[in-house]
Amino acid sequence: MFDVATVGDNCIDRYGPPLDFSTVGGNAVNVAIQLASLGGRTAYFGAVGDDADGRRVVSALRSRNVDVDHVITRRMVTAFTNIEFDAGGERVFAFEEFGACQGYAPTAPEVAVLSRLRHVHLGWLDDSGAVKRTLAAAGVTVSQDLSVNAAERDLQPDGLSIAFLSMDGSRAEAEALLRRTLDAGVRSAVVMMGHRGSMASDGRTWAFADAQPVEPVDTTGAGDTFIAAFLTAQMAGRDLQASLEAARLAAAVTCLHYGGFPQEPAPRGEAGA
Repeated sequence: MFDVATVGDNCIDRYGPPLDFSTVGGNAVNVAIQLASLGGRTAYFGAVGDDADGRRVVSALRSRNVDVDHVITRRMVTAFTNIEFDAGGERVFAFEEFGACQGYAPTAPEVAVLSRLRHVHLGWLDDSGAVKRTLAAAGVTVSQDLSVNAAERDLQPDGLSIAFLSMDGSRAEAEALLRRTLDAGVRSAVVMMGHRGSMASDGRTWAFADAQPVEPVDTTGAGDTFIAAFLTAQMAGRDLQASLEAARLAAAVTCLHYGGFPQEPAPRGEAGA
């Protein structure tokens, strides 16, 4: 019942004072929910902890029409991120616990399922690139947000149809990053630059879009929404420029609420509570 899937991370984003509440998040979860909201028949493959936070993640996915048949529960804590605010009110990712997401990988039968899909997006996944190489060899188009991975072994763009990256720099720096990524064998690449806009290229065509002006409430998950809208546009046959335009508009909407998708925040709580 699905033809697109996301694989990888989920977490509880725990906002510190003065907010003191939490939301469901994680790149792969946010992208899955946003893909579904844009009409995609979407599934999420990942691991949650055997706790209330894990059940909350699954409930959020299911209630937004994302298939959760391939979510596994591990006897570990559900991943969480502590978000604090500096003196100027800017968010700071103070601590990340990857919990049940650590060491997760789809089983061989699940990879066989993924190999039959139209597109697969990977979030944070510490598998040394094994899944993306297997899927690419099977002819599946695969995208990944390389900016959410930290280990060098998980950052390699080989096997990707679309690589998403984030940076805080100039257009010239973004273009240089795009060229390096394309030279590594990626079919197309997208650089998200926050308020500076976004840039994409497949080596032949280059596109740039300014950020949509907005007074942000919270930018958490805006990049994930951007990815989902860009992928939706690409799967609909739209060109790079049109895809960037669709993505920037969608990302701006996410900046108007807390979390990576519309939801009712819950008490901040503690991991596993």
